[in-house]
Amino acid sequence: MAAPTKRAPLNPYLVLLVAAVLPGAGHVIAGKPYRGLGFALFALLIGGYTWITTTPEHSFIGRISGGIFVWAMSLPDAYQIARMRYEVWKQDMRAKG
Repeated sequence: MAAPTKRAPLNPYLVLLVAAVLPGAGHVIAGKPYRGLGFALFALLIGGYTWITTTPEHSFIGRISGGIFVWAMSLPDAYQIARMRYEVWKQDMRAKG
């Protein structure tokens, strides 16, 4: 009986797209759910903190800029995780023939 083949990981660009739409979701579909939850939680917490420490005279983007910063830092991280998993899988498939 042949060994079951390992399923191909998701395309890194798909992971990047999902991460761009919803903070932390890219990590979840890339296989790192706790890391994604951490990014989502900190994006909400820091976004909320900047919201309450700014005045209504600031723009909406300015008021949630802390959360946007965390979200922006999560994008390349999710992409890198997905890309590394994809490249390792590709190397394994080449080695198997």
